[in-house]
Amino acid sequence: MRLGRLYVALTAFVLVVAAAGAAAAPQQTSGTDTDAVTVDADVPDPDAFEAPDDDGVATVDGTEYGSVQAAVDVADPGDTVRLSGRFDENVTVRTANVTVTAAGPGTAGNGAAESGDPVAMIDGGGEGDVLAIEAPNVTVERIWINNSGWEADTEDAGVFVNGTDATLDSVRLTEVTFGVWVDGVDGVTIENSTIVGREEVRSHAERGNGINLWETEDVVVRGNDITRVRDGIYFSWAEGVEATDNRMWDLRFGVHYMYSDDNLLADNLAFDNDVGYALMVSENLRIVDNRAVDNDGGSGHGILVKDVEDTTIRGNVLAGNEHGLFASNGQDNRIESNLVMENTVGVHSTAGSTDQTVVNNSFVHNDLQAFSTNDAVVAWNGTHEGNYWSDARTADRSGDGVSELRHRPAGTVEQVLHDHPQAGVFAESPAFSAVRMAENSFPVLESPGIVDHHPLVESPHDWEHYYADHTDNAHRND
Repeated sequence: MRLGRLYVALTAFVLVVAAAGAAAAPQQTSGTDTDAVTVDADVPDPDAFEAPDDDGVATVDGTEYGSVQAAVDVADPGDTVRLSGRFDENVTVRTANVTVTAAGPGTAGNGAAESGDPVAMIDGGGEGDVLAIEAPNVTVERIWINNSGWEADTEDAGVFVNGTDATLDSVRLTEVTFGVWVDGVDGVTIENSTIVGREEVRSHAERGNGINLWETEDVVVRGNDITRVRDGIYFSWAEGVEATDNRMWDLRFGVHYMYSDDNLLADNLAFDNDVGYALMVSENLRIVDNRAVDNDGGSGHGILVKDVEDTTIRGNVLAGNEHGLFASNGQDNRIESNLVMENTVGVHSTAGSTDQTVVNNSFVHNDLQAFSTNDAVVAWNGTHEGNYWSDARTADRSGDGVSELRHRPAGTVEQVLHDHPQAGVFAESPAFSAVRMAENSFPVLESPGIVDHHPLVESPHDWEHYYADHTDNAHRND
């Protein structure tokens, strides 16, 4: 029998068996318990902050002023403007090398809610930018920025940065459309800050972004908490940016790259979003040691890769998402040493993703380990070793940790299960097992999809200790 006819025959056999019993069979619930995938993140309560009651006082060189604007206008380069209490105004800093900070020891950033220390607030009254930085080397620290304008089209922001080498440290931004907008200037640092958008704007698409990076280079975004905006960190023509140790939740996209090359994203956490990390139309990204958990909204991707080239995705944990990794039209990317666990679909590969190295990953107890719409067989392994698949049949006669049996994580059965979810009740049936065995054992039965020629016998990840045990729902984060 010719290859094409045999493939059609096998597919038809699976469908006939599935269709015969689907109507009578009870609906099988998903084997993935995404609620059991835990997130070790002591994020602040966005509503726990209390505004200061006292009228604002701004001090420069021993002289007190009743407004921030008056104080920054008289400040000379090198001066520090110290704030206490509440100011109701919009402020523009036009003098270089000025520091604006809280007068007391309190912190306005992501530790203030726990410490209970007093902070200074600038309230923009719901109009325009609350604070605009128009000069270089300006530092803003331990200040609460509140109530920007409401217009996303006019880029109303808590802080609008139009001066190079600005630093925002331990700043709190609440009731903002855009949190921080970096407007074509370089060398900006945003760290240890909290950004909370407007929950009243029901659609995420109509909100602004938490940190918006436009035509900028050499930016550091570190240790921030971001929620209730559209995208947590948005990159547009931004290069040489290091985004590390940020936590992002209740967003459309935790991180969103567009036309932005040569960037590092490391040690971040994105959870309870539509998409954790969206990588689009960019090159030479390093996506390292991040976590994406329970991102299961309309798109529901842990990491989305679309039109991305020469990128490394390494050491990430993708757990409890709709799709752990969604790869579309990527070239020359390296996907290695990631833990992809308890997602509805572990990896979805589509639209011509080519020349990718996929090695040393662990695909553990995903409802569907992998799915592919490629019209050819794609090999996912390195030269001598591949990936760990929790459902793979392995045999390691040589004792080198690599199975001599190849594994087909995305073949005929996976296509059927994806296109006909009602067939899931027969996932472990003899018919499905026969097709899987045929595809794994006889290369002549090659159908389009994914093959791992050298699957690993043991997982390179200690997933049982850190994440959900799929068999008994025992979860430990210690």
